[in-house]
Amino acid sequence: MINFRYHVVSLTAVFLALAIGLVVGTAALNGPVADSLKERVNGLSKDNSLMRQSVNNLQKELDMEEDFAAEMAQVYLPGKLSGRRVLVLSLPSGRDHTEGVVKMLQLAGANVTGRIDVQDKFINPDSNNNLLELAVTAARPNSVPTSGLPGNGHGVETSSALLASVLLDRPQGSPAITDADRRAVVQQYATSGYLTSENKISGAAEAVVLVSGQPYVDKFSAEKDESVVKIAEQFGRAHAIVVGGMGSAGGNVVSVVRGDPVLAQTISTVDNANTVQGQLVTSLALVQQLTEKKAGQYGVGDNAAALLPKLPQ
Repeated sequence: MINFRYHVVSLTAVFLALAIGLVVGTAALNGPVADSLKERVNGLSKDNSLMRQSVNNLQKELDMEEDFAAEMAQVYLPGKLSGRRVLVLSLPSGRDHTEGVVKMLQLAGANVTGRIDVQDKFINPDSNNNLLELAVTAARPNSVPTSGLPGNGHGVETSSALLASVLLDRPQGSPAITDADRRAVVQQYATSGYLTSENKISGAAEAVVLVSGQPYVDKFSAEKDESVVKIAEQFGRAHAIVVGGMGSAGGNVVSVVRGDPVLAQTISTVDNANTVQGQLVTSLALVQQLTEKKAGQYGVGDNAAALLPKLPQ
């Protein structure tokens, strides 16, 4: 019969066994196993320290390269775009580096006729029908012709065509657009939440810089990326255009242009416009577009033709 004394003895034996195990285990770990673990930890700590130092050195090198690019811009850019009228469009994904692109254009002497920030609402598929209607209602009271607008039912494409027709130089022989009409059209899109204008529109532009970023990743990503390409197509139909992007993969406008043999002939791309170096190259690519009527694909991506364009002396 199992009694209380039996339980006491059993529990005592269990705890005694645990104590012996701890003593034996500690003794074993204090030997070769402990030494091996200690050596491995010390090695990992040293490797981690070296990696941290390497990262710091790489960051320092990157900062120095950016400083070098900024100083080179001061020497090389002034006068390259003197008197040229440039419109800057920025997408939400490229908003953080738009200011740097604008500063480089201005350093080159460009007259930035306007900076327009395209909002997410503009490229949202849900806005398609509203954009089709707005393209008509915004043009009608401002004497802007709509006969040349696309008729395929794509709201972003149609509205982009309208905006391009009022913000850029019109074909020779076409009715002129006054600055008042130009601003009125932009204001209607701004009032509806499709875009905002950083400064007052001052005349028509002869060239465009579209500042973009990474591809979209939400459930409408394919439609949004397609809409961004439509914007670039419409603004670049008869004008010099450079897309300053970030990366060249995943379906963003830079990768689409580079993968399309037709678009790549007329649209220049820069895949690192989020850096000072890329912002400098964006201005140089526009110089090439305006002076040589030539498009190029530049940056650090695998599908870039070169780091920067080779301009004539």
